[in-house]
Amino acid sequence: MNRKAKTAALTALLIVLRCDLAKGQTTPPTTLTIDIANVVEYQADISDPTKFAKNANITPSLGLGPPPNAIPNFAAVTIIGDIVAVNGQATKGIYAGRSIPINAANPAPWLGGAIADVTRTALRQHIFEIWSSDGVAIGTVMSFGFSGGPAPPGTPTTERANWAIVGGTGAFLGARGQVSGTGGTGRAASMAEDPGNRRINGGGNVRMILHVIPMTAPQIAMTPNGPAITHSGDFTLVSAAKPATAGEVLSLFASDLGPVVPAVDLGQPFSANAQVNSPVAVTVNGKSAEFLAAVGLPGAVDGYQVNFRMPPDIAKGTATVQVSAAWITSAPVSIAIQ
Repeated sequence: MNRKAKTAALTALLIVLRCDLAKGQTTPPTTLTIDIANVVEYQADISDPTKFAKNANITPSLGLGPPPNAIPNFAAVTIIGDIVAVNGQATKGIYAGRSIPINAANPAPWLGGAIADVTRTALRQHIFEIWSSDGVAIGTVMSFGFSGGPAPPGTPTTERANWAIVGGTGAFLGARGQVSGTGGTGRAASMAEDPGNRRINGGGNVRMILHVIPMTAPQIAMTPNGPAITHSGDFTLVSAAKPATAGEVLSLFASDLGPVVPAVDLGQPFSANAQVNSPVAVTVNGKSAEFLAAVGLPGAVDGYQVNFRMPPDIAKGTATVQVSAAWITSAPVSIAIQ
């Protein structure tokens, strides 16, 4: 098929997909296992601003706990760490938290603690800003809630806390859900310690589990004749009459793969050469396929093309295909394999 015929075939396909690409879908939570290194908890144990963040050495704090050998109730704790992996994939990024001890307890709180019907140790904010390993911003998840005490009903967790996801940006725009932990703590430090030496002085390792309900999730577009997955050579649909083959390069068309580079404002059409900036992956029968490229279709508001190679050992018959962006996965679709 010549270039003109290929262009005509792609144009015809996009006309069919125009409405479908705009559809969203309700999705179950996506689990993000976030590993955080060099976590330090800078505790408000001094009141002289001229001494904040000045000491280059490891500077122990009183720590948290019953007085008198602890910082007092309502004294803020600022927590900083390096995000190093998401779901086992190497990443970059920053974790920042803010904890305000309230030491609420029933029936008898600590001296200076709060009387309450439940046990909660602190108010806690979390901010997870995730970047790719090569330094591209992916998105941010924010959460808020109580530390200490029981986990939310029905939530298996090894950390006693109740934290809700209250929003997100970038690939996690509009996210909701909840957060739990699986262990690990930060190193307690005085707020006199210089956070510029955090990696030199070292900190703790923490793993956080985010159950993220995204506002939208990747969705492979559908045509009247099946999934919008084409032979990349001529953009004709993969079908029973023209099945895919082992090792062949295919193109799938999808929505909701998130932001692109160069960036465009929300609701505006993509320019040429708009690359999806979240990690994108394609699986065939649950196994990773070779990912080649993911771009925003020029002129589309929420339409993407993803190129991938079928596994060389794929069996003949029917195969399921899924695409994910920022670890959020689409529903599976089926295609024919020759």
